[in-house]
Amino acid sequence: MSTTALTRPLVTSLIEDAVTAPSMHNAQPWRFVARTDTGVIELHGDPRRGMPHGDPDHRALHLGCGAALFGLRVGAAYRDLHPVVQLLPSPGDPWHFADVRFTGPDDADSDLGGLRAALARRHTSRFPFTEERIPTEVIDGLRAAALLEDCRLVVPGEWHAVMVMGLVHASALYEAADEAVRAEIAAWTRTGAAGEGPATEGIPAYALGPRQYDVTSPVRDFDSRRRVPDRDAARFEKRPQIALLGTPGDAPEDWLKAGQALLRVLLQATLDGLATSLMSQPLEWPELRSDARDPGTVGDFVHMVIRLGYGPGGRATPRRPVSEVLAFD
Repeated sequence: MSTTALTRPLVTSLIEDAVTAPSMHNAQPWRFVARTDTGVIELHGDPRRGMPHGDPDHRALHLGCGAALFGLRVGAAYRDLHPVVQLLPSPGDPWHFADVRFTGPDDADSDLGGLRAALARRHTSRFPFTEERIPTEVIDGLRAAALLEDCRLVVPGEWHAVMVMGLVHASALYEAADEAVRAEIAAWTRTGAAGEGPATEGIPAYALGPRQYDVTSPVRDFDSRRRVPDRDAARFEKRPQIALLGTPGDAPEDWLKAGQALLRVLLQATLDGLATSLMSQPLEWPELRSDARDPGTVGDFVHMVIRLGYGPGGRATPRRPVSEVLAFD
């Protein structure tokens, strides 16, 4: 067993690793509290950064916070700390997502340190990928990464993949017809226009990727209102390679587990030389989300559709300074 004093420099460096995590529209819906007297780092969700229209049940918010929790675990393992995580430790406070202590056995999360190099390299890519197919052994490694977090990564067969991509395209039509959803997306898009939110959050113009020539693009167009001039146009891959991340249950604890598995898969994919993007669009509509499951099996609840392939890795999107998301007590 080990104990570690939570000094301010140490905690700050751990949270710097944690906040590299992806989140819906880069809203960064997390808060951390360091209890230096008890040696605990608390993770809290921030409902003020939720998406009332796109994520009314806060499932995606939990996924983002779960990913941040995994980033913290990676940072701890890299520093030879031994984290032990308790999910949802306060039954009376649903926004208290996790407690992390550093009193675990010496092999706790010891395999995660090697993933830290990918934290800064992993970025969502909204650019076209090549048609090169991913080797089976690489896919198997990503499946194993999800299993280590008690989740399942499914690579759909050809007919199922076509169906899921149909849901992606259907969700674009749903989105186009819903003014509230489009306004919510626009509120988290940064085009450089006056009156937009802080530049440390949201999706910046340089991360939007090119416009699509046709309707086959597998990525969301955050600039559907065409507020960013002179964006290039491009054709995306005809057969996007996708994987579905799921859990048997569909409760907040499952969402937090899925968020941790999501980042573990994305970091491993980065080390494997893959570019990635997240396709949550069909999962934001209840009538479409259920159809993402394989109808031929009982299946898991799908929490994320991950696009994988070879191509540009994308640029880093901004993050809020640690001082805005971390408090000491």
